[in-house]
Amino acid sequence: MATISSIFSPPNLLHQSTKPIKTSPKLPLQILKPTQFQGYHKLTSSYLTLTPRHSQRLFAVAEEVAADPASKAARRVYIGNIPRTVDNAELTKIVEEHGAVEKAEVMYDKYSGRSRRFAFATMTTVEDANAVVEKLNGTEIGGREVKVNITEKPLLQADSSLVQAEESQFIDSPHKVYVGNLAKEVTTDTLKTLFSDKGKVLSAKVSRVPGTSKSSGFGFVSFSSEEDVEAAISSFNNTLFEGQRIRVNKA
Repeated sequence: MATISSIFSPPNLLHQSTKPIKTSPKLPLQILKPTQFQGYHKLTSSYLTLTPRHSQRLFAVAEEVAADPASKAARRVYIGNIPRTVDNAELTKIVEEHGAVEKAEVMYDKYSGRSRRFAFATMTTVEDANAVVEKLNGTEIGGREVKVNITEKPLLQADSSLVQAEESQFIDSPHKVYVGNLAKEVTTDTLKTLFSDKGKVLSAKVSRVPGTSKSSGFGFVSFSSEEDVEAAISSFNNTLFEGQRIRVNKA
């Protein structure tokens, strides 16, 4: 009969038959998935088992969540070149003919209080937003041909800082002109340079679609006197600038 010491002696341990332990790397994880509920998103949970085969799938799920087409940006519509007389109520009536409206808002100049000739409409669904673009883009509202499209993706932090700095540096004045139908390539600097030839320019800015670096297609130039305003209008209204005929009038 073997003694205890002989059983656990080094020779017996070395010759003892051993098999690799088979273990499954399965780990239960709780994955939160967004689901739409009455225009909002709530988090629901489901369980899956993580195996080597599933690891790549997790990244794909993350990308699908990040690119959720039902997000507010995908349902938000830009409406440009609208008449100054159009207010939120009238805009809502126009847009709701093509889908359910969550919110419609005309943008106003914070200095003059006048309409900036563009607006945003957030629709209940992506399908409604696409319908508004299809039905309204290129049509006329109050005798003006409007431009309608889905809003751009949010700015990166660096771009956002530049746009905010540009906005904060604008010097307002009661002597100011509105410049419409600007080409996308026009910048604040090129706009200021153009008008500096006909008067003392205090400041200039190209308006951006809120939350993006995209030009709204118009801008403002402020002057030191009313004479400079009149000179700018008479010199540049209906002239070509960067390939497009611009409109210049008092702001």
